[in-house]
Amino acid sequence: MQIAIGLYPGFTALDAIGPYQVLTLLPDAEVVLCAAQKGDLADDVGLLHLDITHTFDEVATPGMLLVPGGFITRRLARDRDPIIDWVTRVHQHTTYTTSVCTGALLLGAAGILDGLDATTHWCAYDELARSGATPTERRVVQQGKVWTAAGVSAGIDLALTLVADMHGKEVAQAIQLAIEYDPQPPFDSGAPSKAPAEILDLVRGASQAKVAAVLAKSEAVPQRRP
Repeated sequence: MQIAIGLYPGFTALDAIGPYQVLTLLPDAEVVLCAAQKGDLADDVGLLHLDITHTFDEVATPGMLLVPGGFITRRLARDRDPIIDWVTRVHQHTTYTTSVCTGALLLGAAGILDGLDATTHWCAYDELARSGATPTERRVVQQGKVWTAAGVSAGIDLALTLVADMHGKEVAQAIQLAIEYDPQPPFDSGAPSKAPAEILDLVRGASQAKVAAVLAKSEAVPQRRP
């Protein structure tokens, strides 16, 4: 199966790299990183750079589509960035259409989540609802062939769940053990329903400020479509 991870400048690294680490361990999988343009592509911090060798047009019929999130996804959804049209096209051919974190906003902009339960980063529930989806705090949500994962680290859970669906739980368990994915966080504050109110407010405020800064920067320097 060809597994296409659709990228864009400003994606959140772990959203993509977590599932990538899991899915590349499948012996029958061809994992392809693609974007609107070939060449250097930076994450949302600007420290991780990927050399993209496939454009969206060159990846037309993947068996699985995965879209990571990033603070910039609000603008990409609003402006109907090229990744939206690509998602719309390839969704017709996929066996699995998936997203991590605010990648769900891009699926929503493509019209894929209308009337479905879905999840994303908890800071983006309102935007997700405006795309026609019903937000849920579940870690991974399956609605037919559409699978969405919650924020950032949930991409690993998504990938393991997909592997179990494709190849059975034993293969998924073997990969989980191979990457020693055995979460034992030092604090039980990894979901909005668990975190103290002051921590919730701190993260919500920081997220809103970051999104506002990204949107302001994009307005000052308009992004060119390829």
